[in-house]
Parts: sequence; C-alpha cells; structure tokens
Amino acid sequence: MNYLAHIYLAQHSDHAMLGALLGDFVKLKDTALYHPEIQADIQMHRLVDSYTDSHPIVLQAKALFQDRHRRYAGILLDIFYDHVLSQHWPQDSPAPRAELIQRFYRALQEQSKIVLPDNLQAALPRMLSQDWLGSYHAFDGVRIAVERTSQRLSRNGDLLRAGLGDLQSNYDALSKGFQEFFPELIQYVEGRRLQLPS
Repeated sequence: MNYLAHIYLAQHSDHAMLGALLGDFVKLKDTALYHPEIQADIQMHRLVDSYTDSHPIVLQAKALFQDRHRRYAGILLDIFYDHVLSQHWPQDSPAPRAELIQRFYRALQEQSKIVLPDNLQAALPRMLSQDWLGSYHAFDGVRIAVERTSQRLSRNGDLLRAGLGDLQSNYDALSKGFQEFFPELIQYVEGRRLQLPS
C-alpha cells in the first residue's frame, strides 16, 4: 500500500523502483521471471515490510487505533505514511517529489508490456490518470486510497474506512512517529542493500 515510500527507498534506478512496486503484486515463486535488479527490489520490498511491521514506533502507532479498527491499522498506516512522506519530503532526496513520481510513471509505462502482472496492468491506467502517488500529498488522497482499498476487501471494508477517524484524531502523533521512524528505515535499507546480490 505504501507505494511512495517503497519507490523513494528504491530511487537509485528505474528497475529498482519497478521491483519496489512489484513486491506487492508478484508471488515469490515468480520473481525469477524478472531482471535481477527488479528481483533484488522485490526482495527488498518484503524486507522493508517486515522491518516496518515489527518496528517499535509502528507498533506504538497501531496501539492508537480503536480496538475494532486495529486489525486494519497496518493498511491505514501504510497509506497514511505515504501522505506524511509526501508532506515532509526529505531535503537530501536526490530528486524532488513530483520529479521522482513522474520518473516512476514513465518507467511503468515503458515496462508495462514486459514485466507487469495482469492485476497491476489493469490498474495502471487509473494509477496514472488519477495520479495515485501524487494524490497522497493531501489527506483527501489518503481517504480515496482507503476507499479504493476497502472495495477490494472480501468483508469488513466499513471497518477499514472507519479507521480514517483514528488517523485524523491521532494525526500529529502518527506524523511525528513516522518522521522519527523513516530515517531508521532508510539506514536499514542502505545496510541490507549492501548484502543483496548485485
């Protein structure tokens, strides 16, 4: 769900950014079908997800959600964290936010016939026309992304949507937590990237 953060962490190449996105769409057994650099960032995507899910700051953030919404806190935080990243784009980023997003969209379009799974290929026109990554900058973009995600759930989509209230009521604390957590995530990724096959 947190596409923008994954792409930010992989911005060193177009193949890496594609791999960062594909981590949510490609089954582990199918990764060998892709370019080695894409494979590496599919793996990195999963490492980032595991690190994030177990990080103390993220666990504290999940505890701020009401009991009945807490099972969806991970999804809600993923989307919200892209909003906070967009709002507080790192000063030392090699690329401005809008420039990186456009570069990623171009990479997606150039590779779409080759590497994209059917479900991502089907979503691509909407992702581009609705500017999913750029839309996270406003909280309304978070709301739209949550609505879109809730429609894909087999049940309890209403509980996911209701969790938007938890994001709003804890906005400052969740935003501050992400800003403390993200530099640690960047350091983690830099360290793990050195261990991946080149």
